[in-house]
Amino acid sequence: MYNDYGQFINGDWRQGRSGETIVVTDPGRDERLGEIAAASREDTLEAIASAEAALAPWQARAAWERADTLHRVAAEMEQAREKAARTISLESGKPLAQASREWTLAIDQFTWYAEEARRVYGRIVESRVPGGRCEVSHQAVGVVAAFTAWNFPVVLIARKLAPALAAGCTVVLRPSSEVPGSAMVIMTCLQKAGLPAGVVNMVVGPTANTYQPLIESPVVRKVTLTGSTAIGQQMIRDSAATLKRVSMELGGNAPMIVFDDADIEKALDLAVPTKFANCGQVCVTADRFYVHKSVAQAFIEGFARRAAAIKVGYGLDEGSEMGPLINARRLKAIENIVEDARQKGARVVTGGQRIADKPGFYFAPTVLADVPDDALALADENFGPIAAITTFTDEADVIARVNRSELALSAYAFTRDAARIRRVSQQLQAGMVGINSFALASADVPFGGIKASGMGSEGGAEGIFEYMNVKLTQVVL
Repeated sequence: MYNDYGQFINGDWRQGRSGETIVVTDPGRDERLGEIAAASREDTLEAIASAEAALAPWQARAAWERADTLHRVAAEMEQAREKAARTISLESGKPLAQASREWTLAIDQFTWYAEEARRVYGRIVESRVPGGRCEVSHQAVGVVAAFTAWNFPVVLIARKLAPALAAGCTVVLRPSSEVPGSAMVIMTCLQKAGLPAGVVNMVVGPTANTYQPLIESPVVRKVTLTGSTAIGQQMIRDSAATLKRVSMELGGNAPMIVFDDADIEKALDLAVPTKFANCGQVCVTADRFYVHKSVAQAFIEGFARRAAAIKVGYGLDEGSEMGPLINARRLKAIENIVEDARQKGARVVTGGQRIADKPGFYFAPTVLADVPDDALALADENFGPIAAITTFTDEADVIARVNRSELALSAYAFTRDAARIRRVSQQLQAGMVGINSFALASADVPFGGIKASGMGSEGGAEGIFEYMNVKLTQVVL
Protein backbone atom coordinates (compact mmCIF):
# COMPACT_ATOMS: atom_id res chain seq x y z
CA MET A 1 0.00 0.00 0.00
CA TYR A 2 2.90 2.38 0.69
CA ASN A 3 3.88 2.56 -2.97
CA ASP A 4 0.27 3.14 -4.00
CA TYR A 5 -0.22 6.10 -1.66
CA GLY A 6 2.68 8.00 -0.09
CA GLN A 7 2.22 11.77 0.36
CA PHE A 8 -1.27 13.31 0.12
CA ILE A 9 -1.12 16.87 -1.26
CA ASN A 10 -3.91 18.95 -2.78
CA GLY A 11 -6.23 15.96 -3.03
CA ASP A 12 -3.76 13.69 -4.86
CA TRP A 13 -1.40 10.90 -3.90
CA ARG A 14 2.21 11.27 -4.92
CA GLN A 15 5.65 9.97 -4.09
CA GLY A 16 7.94 12.08 -1.94
CA ARG A 17 10.74 13.86 -3.77
CA SER A 18 13.48 13.90 -1.12
CA GLY A 19 15.36 10.93 -2.52
CA GLU A 20 15.15 9.29 0.94
CA THR A 21 12.99 6.35 1.96
CA ILE A 22 11.23 5.42 5.21
CA VAL A 23 11.13 1.73 6.05
CA VAL A 24 8.02 0.61 7.94
CA THR A 25 8.52 -2.38 10.25
CA ASP A 26 6.12 -4.94 11.68
CA PRO A 27 7.00 -4.88 15.43
CA GLY A 28 5.38 -8.27 15.99
CA ARG A 29 7.84 -10.03 13.68
CA ASP A 30 10.60 -7.47 13.23
CA GLU A 31 10.00 -7.68 9.49
CA ARG A 32 9.82 -5.03 6.81
CA LEU A 33 6.26 -4.11 5.82
CA GLY A 34 7.27 -1.71 3.08
CA GLU A 35 8.84 1.65 2.43
CA ILE A 36 7.78 5.17 1.53
CA ALA A 37 9.48 7.75 -0.64
CA ALA A 38 9.93 10.47 1.99
CA ALA A 39 8.66 14.01 1.57
CA SER A 40 11.05 16.76 0.56
CA ARG A 41 10.98 20.30 1.93
CA GLU A 42 9.37 21.35 -1.35
CA ASP A 43 6.61 18.76 -0.82
CA THR A 44 5.82 20.24 2.59
CA LEU A 45 5.83 23.79 1.27
CA GLU A 46 3.45 22.70 -1.47
CA ALA A 47 1.17 21.11 1.14
CA ILE A 48 1.15 24.38 3.11
CA ALA A 49 0.30 26.35 -0.02
CA SER A 50 -2.48 23.91 -0.84
CA ALA A 51 -3.96 24.27 2.65
CA GLU A 52 -3.73 28.06 2.40
CA ALA A 53 -5.54 28.12 -0.96
CA ALA A 54 -8.30 25.84 0.34
CA LEU A 55 -8.87 27.79 3.57
CA ALA A 56 -11.19 30.58 2.44
CA PRO A 57 -13.59 28.36 0.43
CA TRP A 58 -13.75 25.75 3.21
CA GLN A 59 -14.28 28.36 5.91
CA ALA A 60 -16.98 30.01 3.79
CA ARG A 61 -19.01 26.80 3.61
CA ALA A 62 -22.01 26.75 5.89
CA ALA A 63 -21.46 24.84 9.10
CA TRP A 64 -24.20 22.43 8.08
CA GLU A 65 -22.33 21.62 4.86
CA ARG A 66 -19.12 20.95 6.78
CA ALA A 67 -21.14 18.76 9.12
CA ASP A 68 -22.53 16.74 6.22
CA THR A 69 -19.00 16.18 4.91
CA LEU A 70 -17.81 14.90 8.28
CA HIS A 71 -20.76 12.52 8.46
CA ARG A 72 -19.75 11.17 5.03
CA VAL A 73 -16.19 10.70 6.30
CA ALA A 74 -17.52 8.65 9.22
CA ALA A 75 -19.56 6.51 6.82
CA GLU A 76 -16.53 5.88 4.61
CA MET A 77 -14.49 4.95 7.67
CA GLU A 78 -17.10 2.39 8.68
CA GLN A 79 -16.75 0.79 5.24
CA ALA A 80 -12.96 0.66 5.65
CA ARG A 81 -13.02 -0.96 9.11
CA GLU A 82 -11.50 -4.32 8.20
CA LYS A 83 -8.62 -2.86 6.18
CA ALA A 84 -7.98 -0.19 8.79
CA ALA A 85 -7.88 -2.58 11.75
CA ARG A 86 -5.46 -4.88 9.97
CA THR A 87 -3.17 -1.98 9.02
CA ILE A 88 -3.19 -0.59 12.57
CA SER A 89 -2.37 -4.01 14.00
CA LEU A 90 0.45 -4.66 11.53
CA GLU A 91 2.10 -1.28 12.08
CA SER A 92 1.62 -0.83 15.83
CA GLY A 93 1.56 -4.45 16.97
CA LYS A 94 -1.63 -4.13 19.00
CA PRO A 95 -4.11 -7.03 18.88
CA LEU A 96 -6.70 -6.85 16.13
CA ALA A 97 -9.61 -6.37 18.54
CA GLN A 98 -7.87 -3.34 20.08
CA ALA A 99 -7.10 -1.98 16.60
CA SER A 100 -10.75 -2.28 15.59
CA ARG A 101 -11.79 -0.56 18.82
CA GLU A 102 -9.42 2.30 18.05
CA TRP A 103 -10.95 2.70 14.59
CA THR A 104 -14.38 2.93 16.24
CA LEU A 105 -13.12 5.70 18.53
CA ALA A 106 -11.76 7.55 15.48
CA ILE A 107 -15.14 7.30 13.73
CA ASP A 108 -16.76 8.68 16.89
CA GLN A 109 -14.63 11.84 16.61
CA PHE A 110 -15.91 12.63 13.12
CA THR A 111 -19.50 11.86 14.10
CA TRP A 112 -19.31 14.03 17.23
CA TYR A 113 -17.70 17.02 15.52
CA ALA A 114 -20.08 16.81 12.59
CA GLU A 115 -22.73 17.77 15.14
CA GLU A 116 -20.52 20.24 17.04
CA ALA A 117 -19.95 22.14 13.78
CA ARG A 118 -23.62 23.16 14.00
CA ARG A 119 -23.36 24.28 17.63
CA VAL A 120 -20.67 26.96 17.72
CA TYR A 121 -22.57 29.59 19.62
CA GLY A 122 -21.61 33.21 20.16
CA ARG A 123 -23.33 35.70 22.45
CA ILE A 124 -24.71 39.22 22.55
CA VAL A 125 -23.44 41.64 25.21
CA GLU A 126 -25.15 44.93 25.96
CA SER A 127 -22.96 47.82 24.86
CA ARG A 128 -22.19 50.94 26.87
CA VAL A 129 -22.38 52.94 23.66
CA PRO A 130 -25.89 54.28 22.96
CA GLY A 131 -27.48 52.29 20.17
CA GLY A 132 -24.66 49.77 20.30
CA ARG A 133 -24.49 46.03 20.53
CA CYS A 134 -21.49 43.78 21.19
CA GLU A 135 -21.38 40.49 19.28
CA VAL A 136 -18.98 37.76 20.40
CA SER A 137 -18.34 35.22 17.65
CA HIS A 138 -15.85 32.49 16.73
CA GLN A 139 -13.89 32.04 13.51
CA ALA A 140 -11.49 29.37 12.27
CA VAL A 141 -7.91 30.00 13.35
CA GLY A 142 -6.58 29.18 9.86
CA VAL A 143 -4.10 26.60 8.59
CA VAL A 144 -3.25 23.95 11.20
CA ALA A 145 -0.11 21.81 11.47
CA ALA A 146 -0.95 18.54 13.24
CA PHE A 147 1.67 16.14 14.59
CA THR A 148 0.71 12.72 15.95
CA ALA A 149 2.37 9.80 17.73
CA TRP A 150 2.52 6.11 16.87
CA ASN A 151 0.77 4.49 19.83
CA PHE A 152 -2.76 5.32 18.59
CA PRO A 153 -2.14 5.91 14.90
CA VAL A 154 -5.71 6.78 13.89
CA VAL A 155 -7.60 8.10 16.91
CA LEU A 156 -4.90 10.70 17.58
CA ILE A 157 -5.29 11.94 14.01
CA ALA A 158 -9.08 11.96 14.26
CA ARG A 159 -8.95 14.02 17.48
CA LYS A 160 -7.19 16.76 15.52
CA LEU A 161 -8.72 16.54 12.06
CA ALA A 162 -12.37 16.29 13.09
CA PRO A 163 -12.58 19.46 15.25
CA ALA A 164 -10.28 21.41 12.93
CA LEU A 165 -12.46 20.62 9.91
CA ALA A 166 -15.64 21.31 11.85
CA ALA A 167 -14.27 24.72 12.83
CA GLY A 168 -13.46 25.61 9.21
CA CYS A 169 -9.69 25.12 9.34
CA THR A 170 -7.48 23.39 6.80
CA VAL A 171 -4.74 21.01 7.91
CA VAL A 172 -1.29 19.70 7.08
CA LEU A 173 -0.85 16.43 8.94
CA ARG A 174 2.52 14.96 9.81
CA PRO A 175 1.92 11.47 11.28
CA SER A 176 4.54 9.30 12.91
CA SER A 177 6.86 7.60 10.42
CA GLU A 178 6.41 4.37 12.41
CA VAL A 179 2.75 4.03 11.39
CA PRO A 180 2.11 5.98 8.15
CA GLY A 181 -0.15 3.39 6.53
CA SER A 182 -2.79 3.88 9.21
CA ALA A 183 -2.88 7.60 8.40
CA MET A 184 -3.14 6.77 4.70
CA VAL A 185 -6.33 4.81 5.32
CA ILE A 186 -7.89 7.91 6.91
CA MET A 187 -6.78 10.04 3.95
CA THR A 188 -8.50 7.66 1.51
CA CYS A 189 -11.72 7.97 3.54
CA LEU A 190 -11.52 11.77 3.40
CA GLN A 191 -10.95 11.58 -0.34
CA LYS A 192 -13.88 9.23 -0.93
CA ALA A 193 -16.14 11.39 1.22
CA GLY A 194 -15.60 14.30 -1.17
CA LEU A 195 -13.48 16.54 1.03
CA PRO A 196 -12.29 19.37 -1.26
CA ALA A 197 -8.69 19.20 -2.46
CA GLY A 198 -6.21 20.90 -0.16
CA VAL A 199 -8.42 20.93 2.96
CA VAL A 200 -6.34 18.10 4.45
CA ASN A 201 -2.80 17.29 3.31
CA MET A 202 -0.34 14.75 4.67
CA VAL A 203 3.45 14.62 4.54
CA VAL A 204 5.67 11.86 5.88
CA GLY A 205 9.39 12.43 6.10
CA PRO A 206 12.41 13.53 8.12
CA THR A 207 12.21 16.43 10.55
CA ALA A 208 14.19 18.86 8.39
CA ASN A 209 11.83 18.33 5.46
CA THR A 210 8.48 18.25 7.29
CA TYR A 211 8.60 19.74 10.77
CA GLN A 212 10.85 22.70 10.02
CA PRO A 213 8.83 24.14 7.11
CA LEU A 214 5.59 23.78 9.07
CA ILE A 215 6.86 25.35 12.26
CA GLU A 216 8.61 28.21 10.43
CA SER A 217 5.77 29.11 8.07
CA PRO A 218 3.79 32.27 8.93
CA VAL A 219 0.88 30.73 7.00
CA VAL A 220 0.47 28.06 9.70
CA ARG A 221 -1.44 29.71 12.56
CA LYS A 222 -1.95 26.74 14.87
CA VAL A 223 0.18 23.77 15.95
CA THR A 224 -1.25 20.72 17.68
CA LEU A 225 0.84 17.83 18.96
CA THR A 226 0.40 14.48 20.60
CA GLY A 227 3.86 13.42 21.72
CA SER A 228 6.43 13.53 24.47
CA THR A 229 6.88 16.41 26.89
CA ALA A 230 10.38 17.11 25.56
CA ILE A 231 9.12 17.41 21.97
CA GLY A 232 6.24 19.58 23.12
CA GLN A 233 8.59 21.96 24.93
CA GLN A 234 10.74 22.30 21.82
CA MET A 235 7.69 22.83 19.63
CA ILE A 236 6.38 25.60 21.90
CA ARG A 237 9.76 27.35 21.74
CA ASP A 238 9.88 27.04 17.96
CA SER A 239 6.29 28.25 17.55
CA ALA A 240 7.00 31.41 19.49
CA ALA A 241 8.88 32.96 16.55
CA THR A 242 5.63 33.26 14.58
CA LEU A 243 3.31 33.40 17.60
CA LYS A 244 1.33 30.32 16.61
CA ARG A 245 -1.44 29.03 18.82
CA VAL A 246 -0.54 25.67 20.35
CA SER A 247 -2.32 22.77 21.98
CA MET A 248 -0.24 19.97 23.43
CA GLU A 249 -1.25 16.49 24.57
CA LEU A 250 1.99 15.29 26.13
CA GLY A 251 3.29 12.55 28.39
CA GLY A 252 1.59 11.02 31.39
CA ASN A 253 2.58 9.00 34.43
CA ALA A 254 -0.81 8.24 35.86
CA PRO A 255 -1.17 7.18 39.50
CA MET A 256 -3.83 4.80 40.75
CA ILE A 257 -4.59 5.04 44.46
CA VAL A 258 -6.26 2.01 46.03
CA PHE A 259 -7.74 2.85 49.43
CA ASP A 260 -8.44 0.34 52.17
CA ASP A 261 -12.20 0.39 51.50
CA ALA A 262 -11.88 -0.24 47.74
CA ASP A 263 -13.52 -3.16 45.99
CA ILE A 264 -10.25 -4.96 45.29
CA GLU A 265 -11.64 -7.46 42.80
CA LYS A 266 -13.34 -4.73 40.79
CA ALA A 267 -10.19 -2.62 40.88
CA LEU A 268 -8.11 -5.52 39.58
CA ASP A 269 -10.64 -6.52 36.92
CA LEU A 270 -10.49 -3.00 35.53
CA ALA A 271 -6.84 -2.13 36.13
CA VAL A 272 -5.06 -5.16 34.69
CA PRO A 273 -6.50 -5.19 31.14
CA THR A 274 -6.24 -1.39 31.04
CA LYS A 275 -2.60 -1.43 32.15
CA PHE A 276 -1.51 -3.97 29.53
CA ALA A 277 -3.63 -2.76 26.61
CA ASN A 278 -1.40 -1.77 23.69
CA CYS A 279 1.50 -3.28 25.66
CA GLY A 280 1.23 -0.44 28.19
CA GLN A 281 2.00 2.18 25.52
CA VAL A 282 -0.91 4.40 26.51
CA CYS A 283 -0.41 7.89 27.91
CA VAL A 284 -3.42 7.76 30.23
CA THR A 285 -2.92 4.25 31.57
CA ALA A 286 -1.99 3.84 35.23
CA ASP A 287 1.76 3.33 35.59
CA ARG A 288 2.24 3.76 39.33
CA PHE A 289 -0.01 2.07 41.87
CA TYR A 290 -0.28 3.36 45.44
CA VAL A 291 -2.03 0.69 47.50
CA HIS A 292 -3.07 0.96 51.14
CA LYS A 293 -0.84 -1.29 53.21
CA SER A 294 -3.79 -3.22 54.66
CA VAL A 295 -4.86 -4.50 51.21
CA ALA A 296 -1.49 -4.49 49.44
CA GLN A 297 -0.80 -8.22 49.59
CA ALA A 298 -4.17 -9.16 48.10
CA PHE A 299 -3.82 -6.50 45.42
CA ILE A 300 -0.28 -7.51 44.43
CA GLU A 301 -1.10 -11.21 44.31
CA GLY A 302 -4.26 -10.62 42.30
CA PHE A 303 -2.50 -8.29 39.87
CA ALA A 304 0.36 -10.73 39.31
CA ARG A 305 -1.96 -13.68 38.81
CA ARG A 306 -4.00 -11.85 36.19
CA ALA A 307 -0.91 -10.42 34.47
CA ALA A 308 0.74 -13.83 34.19
CA ALA A 309 -2.38 -15.20 32.51
CA ILE A 310 -2.40 -12.61 29.70
CA LYS A 311 -1.90 -14.19 26.29
CA VAL A 312 0.98 -12.38 24.61
CA GLY A 313 1.08 -12.87 20.87
CA TYR A 314 1.10 -11.52 17.36
CA GLY A 315 -1.56 -8.88 16.80
CA LEU A 316 -3.33 -10.72 13.98
CA ASP A 317 -3.39 -14.08 15.82
CA GLU A 318 -6.72 -15.05 17.30
CA GLY A 319 -6.87 -14.69 21.07
CA SER A 320 -3.87 -12.39 21.45
CA GLU A 321 -4.42 -10.03 24.38
CA MET A 322 -1.13 -8.12 24.32
CA GLY A 323 1.25 -7.51 21.44
CA PRO A 324 4.82 -6.23 21.22
CA LEU A 325 6.44 -2.92 22.00
CA ILE A 326 6.76 -0.63 18.99
CA ASN A 327 10.49 -1.08 18.36
CA ALA A 328 13.82 -2.28 19.72
CA ARG A 329 14.48 1.07 21.43
CA ARG A 330 11.36 0.74 23.56
CA LEU A 331 12.27 -2.85 24.40
CA LYS A 332 15.68 -1.78 25.65
CA ALA A 333 14.17 1.14 27.58
CA ILE A 334 11.74 -1.18 29.40
CA GLU A 335 14.58 -3.53 30.31
CA ASN A 336 16.48 -0.58 31.77
CA ILE A 337 13.47 0.54 33.83
CA VAL A 338 13.04 -2.92 35.33
CA GLU A 339 16.75 -3.21 36.10
CA ASP A 340 16.74 0.23 37.73
CA ALA A 341 13.85 -0.85 39.98
CA ARG A 342 15.67 -4.06 40.94
CA GLN A 343 18.81 -2.15 41.86
CA LYS A 344 16.78 0.20 44.05
CA GLY A 345 15.17 -2.60 46.04
CA ALA A 346 11.98 -3.44 44.17
CA ARG A 347 11.04 -7.06 43.64
CA VAL A 348 9.76 -8.58 40.43
CA VAL A 349 6.55 -10.45 41.21
CA THR A 350 5.95 -11.63 37.65
CA GLY A 351 7.50 -10.95 34.25
CA GLY A 352 10.51 -8.68 34.20
CA GLN A 353 12.11 -9.91 30.99
CA ARG A 354 11.76 -9.91 27.23
CA ILE A 355 10.08 -12.92 25.63
CA ALA A 356 13.00 -14.47 23.79
CA ASP A 357 11.16 -17.20 21.88
CA LYS A 358 9.12 -14.75 19.80
CA PRO A 359 10.41 -12.71 16.87
CA GLY A 360 9.65 -9.06 17.40
CA PHE A 361 9.77 -6.78 20.43
CA TYR A 362 7.90 -8.65 23.13
CA PHE A 363 8.23 -8.06 26.88
CA ALA A 364 6.37 -10.06 29.49
CA PRO A 365 3.58 -8.35 31.46
CA THR A 366 5.47 -7.21 34.54
CA VAL A 367 4.45 -6.48 38.12
CA LEU A 368 6.94 -4.81 40.46
CA ALA A 369 6.33 -4.51 44.20
CA ASP A 370 7.98 -2.45 46.95
CA VAL A 371 9.02 0.13 44.37
CA PRO A 372 10.71 3.21 45.90
CA ASP A 373 9.56 6.66 44.81
CA ASP A 374 12.89 7.45 43.13
CA ALA A 375 12.84 4.40 40.85
CA LEU A 376 12.25 5.19 37.17
CA ALA A 377 9.21 2.92 37.18
CA LEU A 378 7.46 5.37 39.54
CA ALA A 379 9.23 8.64 38.86
CA ASP A 380 8.88 8.66 35.04
CA GLU A 381 6.40 7.49 32.45
CA ASN A 382 7.42 3.90 31.71
CA PHE A 383 5.22 3.59 28.58
CA GLY A 384 5.36 -0.17 28.63
CA PRO A 385 3.94 -3.31 30.27
CA ILE A 386 5.11 -2.46 33.81
CA ALA A 387 2.85 -2.07 36.83
CA ALA A 388 4.92 -0.45 39.60
CA ILE A 389 3.33 -0.93 43.03
CA THR A 390 4.13 0.81 46.30
CA THR A 391 2.19 1.21 49.56
CA PHE A 392 0.84 3.96 51.78
CA THR A 393 -1.03 4.37 55.07
CA ASP A 394 -2.03 8.05 55.18
CA GLU A 395 -4.37 9.76 52.70
CA ALA A 396 -2.77 13.20 52.86
CA ASP A 397 0.69 11.71 52.44
CA VAL A 398 -0.22 9.66 49.37
CA ILE A 399 -1.89 12.63 47.70
CA ALA A 400 1.28 14.65 48.28
CA ARG A 401 3.46 11.86 46.85
CA VAL A 402 1.25 11.52 43.79
CA ASN A 403 1.15 15.26 43.13
CA ARG A 404 4.94 15.68 43.20
CA SER A 405 5.11 14.52 39.60
CA GLU A 406 5.20 17.20 36.91
CA LEU A 407 3.33 14.80 34.62
CA ALA A 408 -0.36 15.36 35.25
CA LEU A 409 -2.46 13.97 32.43
CA SER A 410 -4.70 11.53 34.31
CA ALA A 411 -5.10 10.06 37.80
CA TYR A 412 -7.27 7.35 39.31
CA ALA A 413 -8.57 6.37 42.74
CA PHE A 414 -10.60 3.45 43.98
CA THR A 415 -12.70 3.93 47.10
CA ARG A 416 -16.30 3.50 48.26
CA ASP A 417 -16.26 6.44 50.68
CA ALA A 418 -18.42 9.25 49.24
CA ALA A 419 -16.70 12.00 51.22
CA ARG A 420 -13.28 10.72 50.17
CA ILE A 421 -14.36 10.60 46.52
CA ARG A 422 -15.23 14.29 46.66
CA ARG A 423 -12.06 15.17 48.56
CA VAL A 424 -9.59 13.16 46.49
CA SER A 425 -11.04 14.10 43.11
CA GLN A 426 -10.53 17.75 43.99
CA GLN A 427 -7.02 17.29 45.40
CA LEU A 428 -5.52 15.17 42.62
CA GLN A 429 -3.53 17.35 40.23
CA ALA A 430 -4.45 16.06 36.79
CA GLY A 431 -6.38 17.12 33.74
CA MET A 432 -8.58 14.02 34.04
CA VAL A 433 -9.55 11.97 37.09
CA GLY A 434 -11.22 8.57 37.17
CA ILE A 435 -12.90 7.35 40.36
CA ASN A 436 -13.51 3.59 40.27
CA SER A 437 -13.22 3.87 36.49
CA PHE A 438 -10.72 4.29 33.65
CA ALA A 439 -13.23 5.50 31.05
CA LEU A 440 -11.86 8.94 30.17
CA ALA A 441 -11.22 8.99 26.42
CA SER A 442 -14.44 9.40 24.46
CA ALA A 443 -15.39 11.93 21.81
CA ASP A 444 -18.00 13.71 23.92
CA VAL A 445 -15.74 14.72 26.84
CA PRO A 446 -12.58 16.87 26.98
CA PHE A 447 -9.24 15.07 26.96
CA GLY A 448 -6.05 16.80 28.08
CA GLY A 449 -3.53 17.35 30.84
CA ILE A 450 -1.99 20.08 32.95
CA LYS A 451 1.53 20.93 34.13
CA ALA A 452 4.11 19.08 31.99
CA SER A 453 1.39 16.95 30.41
CA GLY A 454 0.28 19.72 28.13
CA MET A 455 -2.34 22.36 27.49
CA GLY A 456 -5.67 22.51 25.71
CA SER A 457 -8.44 19.96 25.28
CA GLU A 458 -9.27 17.41 22.62
CA GLY A 459 -12.83 16.10 22.52
CA GLY A 460 -16.04 17.39 23.98
CA ALA A 461 -17.62 20.76 23.34
CA GLU A 462 -14.30 22.31 24.33
CA GLY A 463 -12.30 20.68 21.53
CA ILE A 464 -13.63 22.71 18.60
CA PHE A 465 -12.69 26.01 20.26
CA GLU A 466 -9.02 25.00 20.20
CA TYR A 467 -9.27 25.69 16.44
CA MET A 468 -11.18 28.98 16.62
CA ASN A 469 -10.38 32.59 17.39
CA VAL A 470 -12.73 34.73 19.46
CA LYS A 471 -13.90 37.92 17.75
CA LEU A 472 -15.69 40.87 19.29
CA THR A 473 -17.72 43.09 16.98
CA GLN A 474 -19.21 46.34 18.29
CA VAL A 475 -22.16 47.43 16.17
CA VAL A 476 -23.64 50.90 16.59
CA LEU A 477 -26.85 51.68 14.71
